Amino acid sequence: MSSVVHPGDLLTRRQRALYVIVLGALTALGPFTIDLYLPAFPQVEADLAVSTAVIQLTLTATTIGFAFGQLLVGPWSDAVGRRLPLILATSLHVVASLGVALAPDVTWLMVFRVLQGFGAAAGGVVAMATVRDLFGGYPLVRMLSRLSLVNGLAPILAPVIGSQLLLVMPWRGLFVVLAAYGVVIVVAASLLIVETLPPERRVTAGHATIGDRYRALFSDRIFLGVAVIGGMSFSGLFAYLSASPFLFQEVYGLDPQGYGLLFAMNSIGVVAGVQVSSRLARRIPPQWILAVSTLVLLGSSMAIIVLDLAGAGFWGTVVPLWFFITACGFGFPMVQALALVNHGSEAGTAASLLGAMNFGLAGLLSPIVGLFGITSAVPMGSVMAATSVVSIVSLWLIVRPRTVPPLER
Repeated sequence: MSSVVHPGDLLTRRQRALYVIVLGALTALGPFTIDLYLPAFPQVEADLAVSTAVIQLTLTATTIGFAFGQLLVGPWSDAVGRRLPLILATSLHVVASLGVALAPDVTWLMVFRVLQGFGAAAGGVVAMATVRDLFGGYPLVRMLSRLSLVNGLAPILAPVIGSQLLLVMPWRGLFVVLAAYGVVIVVAASLLIVETLPPERRVTAGHATIGDRYRALFSDRIFLGVAVIGGMSFSGLFAYLSASPFLFQEVYGLDPQGYGLLFAMNSIGVVAGVQVSSRLARRIPPQWILAVSTLVLLGSSMAIIVLDLAGAGFWGTVVPLWFFITACGFGFPMVQALALVNHGSEAGTAASLLGAMNFGLAGLLSPIVGLFGITSAVPMGSVMAATSVVSIVSLWLIVRPRTVPPLER
């Protein structure tokens, strides 16, 4: 007779499917908030009469707000439970989204984008923390891989949806859509999310203060190493996201709908990466999957640079780019599993720090592409290659794959 080790073991298949759908919607709010308006960059640039670099800074503003929001929401959810921070933060997101839609100039646009990112932060943090509340070992990997599928697809699909919405509305209308999405999240959190962190676990289990929880994380070499890998991988992906509206529409001549179709093709790579890696994790430890995926990240980003310099043009960029995005899909669920598996007592704080590393580093590094001017794929590929090198160094010098203990089954 087997015993129940984690609360999630009691859930039926139907209940687990409901959790995947609802938590997936929570996870997608942040990436949709950041990326839905990417196809509208040229329109926003013309409407507000500002430069390309300034428009890219509005993307940075959102990711920085998202990063700081996660740092607050994670420890807060460990202290008071998961539902209240989710509902209050997402309500802020709704108000800020309407503020962006009505912003009279780029200054107010940036202010509301920071607040919008801050409010969207709760979704991803609460989703990951809730999964860690319920699951451990390989079931944790399996559930996180399903959330990673949403989290990986959302940044890719958001511009596709945004490009189609631009056919029927101006760029400001995209933020009204985001406000409506936030309202749906608030309603879903109020009606469907069950509190997974009961009061007794907030008080008696784990680390009592925020300082204790952060000390537990910063003293864990494996957590720090995979957090760096996650942050660098996300930064490479965001270098592509921030550069691609200008690279593919202004350099390669795609219209917004063609640009959206390109993102749809890339989404296949994310799906393949997440699904294959979650199945491989049954037989291959996550750290060894990361060892291969980080090498693919470096190889594909170097291929973008070399092929562009050789004059290969559009196809010389999009083919290796697909492999880069697929490798991101392989790595994201492995990073989350290794980061959270030993931190059930501070799951919210761990999820928040992991998310802050992802979006904070992405927000700081991705605008570097714009500083060099987007007249070719070389600046984008160079930032991707640099982040890949840091990921490889972090894996082998900080995580040290041979020292990672096996996951429980």
